[in-house]
Amino acid sequence: MSRSHLPAQRPVTPQGGRTAPLPAPASEPAAPPPEKPPTTHGRAADKPDGQRAATEKPDERRTTAEKPDECQAVAGKPGRQQTAAERPGRQQTAAEKPDRQPAKPRDAFFDNAKYLAIVLVAMGHAWEPLRGDSRAAAALYITVYTFHMPAFIVISGYFSRSFDASPGRLKRLVTGVAVPYVIFEVAYTFFKRWANDDPTYPISLLDPWYLTWFLVALFVWRLTTPLWKIVRWPVPLALAIAVLASVSPDIGDDLDLQRVLQFLPFFVLGLVLKPEHFQLVRRREARILAVPVFAAALLFAYWAAPRMNAAWFYRRDSAQELGAPGWSGAVMTLAMFGCSVVLVACFFAWVPRRRTWFTALGAGTLYGYLLHGFVAKGSRFWDWYDLDRLHTPLGEITVTLVAAALITGLCTPPVQRLFRFAMEPEMKWAFRRDAAEIAGRGRARRS
Repeated sequence: MSRSHLPAQRPVTPQGGRTAPLPAPASEPAAPPPEKPPTTHGRAADKPDGQRAATEKPDERRTTAEKPDECQAVAGKPGRQQTAAERPGRQQTAAEKPDRQPAKPRDAFFDNAKYLAIVLVAMGHAWEPLRGDSRAAAALYITVYTFHMPAFIVISGYFSRSFDASPGRLKRLVTGVAVPYVIFEVAYTFFKRWANDDPTYPISLLDPWYLTWFLVALFVWRLTTPLWKIVRWPVPLALAIAVLASVSPDIGDDLDLQRVLQFLPFFVLGLVLKPEHFQLVRRREARILAVPVFAAALLFAYWAAPRMNAAWFYRRDSAQELGAPGWSGAVMTLAMFGCSVVLVACFFAWVPRRRTWFTALGAGTLYGYLLHGFVAKGSRFWDWYDLDRLHTPLGEITVTLVAAALITGLCTPPVQRLFRFAMEPEMKWAFRRDAAEIAGRGRARRS
């Protein structure tokens, strides 16, 4: 376009104000007032860059890409066709979300550790009736009980670091912990009434029976996670609480608070651990060092088996309830915590880091934990251990292998699918949908 066809330029003052238009030269007739050029969202379509820069406001010279905070407002303006990726309510693909990283794959190390820990739990329950006739079984029992539940709790704490009491995580806590507790507490009660011929045994949600204490503890621990994130010395504080619990017989059995408080330091330890801490125990030197440490632990347990009350390892009673002086509760709590941490580290050192045939079973350990309790308790109710052959070395090995096979089968995907209604119910009917979710679904339907 030639300059003769352009509208007369209006000089701009230094303050940005406009002066009156200059009169046309005498040799030419006065030009008619220029028509307002068509604009596109406040921008002159046919003005040269220099003239446009002088007449536009600074905010109008930026493109949508230069105004990220206004993108949603611009996307709704008339005259601009929205792209499919900009329509509200549309689920974007991973390629359209460069700021959101894809989900990380599960770490085989932790799945392997969870599976092996839960196998040791089942073995410990199988060895319990054999301790009276076999000192070796008693030594294995004490050694395993020193670290198997602490290891499981440390892993639970490590994977609870992201818990922030947000609505979504609270819903998951209710459906994945609280509801299974209610279901299995009631189921165990009816099982005891039937299998133990005790029809009057009461249902009590305040007094966890057998294995359900762990769900109560996990619920309480996870709810307190935000608190442990802000205190300066979380592990020493948790240890102090455990020591006080061990010398407080008045706590009682409600919600199994003795176990909740005495096992608390292991959960808090898992919260403060970082990936590099687990890398330390995966080193070859740690695996080699774990051999003599476990050997020494077994020798000490063999010596202590006839001299020590194994109930200390259950952490469900105070020192006074175990017939010991109060001060011994503090000593035993600190000593057992130190021994447990060392053996947990040795256990982690032996856990395979690569994927194995049992890695996938690590996702179903809570299924195996709760379901095998019916068989473990049934074996006592129905006097399976009255068979003399089970109290021989071959019988003890057989019981151990059967326990490992049982817990393995209960962790498999078919069992998970069968009991998911009780362990991981969705329960969408029980929760309100927040306003953002409702609005998002409405936009998705309109688009």
